[in-house]
Amino acid sequence: MKKYKAWAKAAGIRAVKTMAQTAVAMLPASATITAVDWKVVAGTAALAGVASLLTSIKGLPEVSVEEDDVEPTDEDIEEAESEVK
Repeated sequence: MKKYKAWAKAAGIRAVKTMAQTAVAMLPASATITAVDWKVVAGTAALAGVASLLTSIKGLPEVSVEEDDVEPTDEDIEEAESEVK
């Protein structure tokens, strides 16, 4: 169960970051902030989040579980995230 929690936390963080990056990337397509089609931005960002979660099923480098079932700590996850940035 602890492995699942670590995976869910890391996958959730990755999905939220992907959604934010997608939303920000779509904003320059409009001339002004009032011209932004927020429904399209939100829908595209949500789709990116779902795609991120689905690709995380294969595995996450942030959550490396050794054969001896050593649980990654929050510090391990934070360190891995900082290396990705």
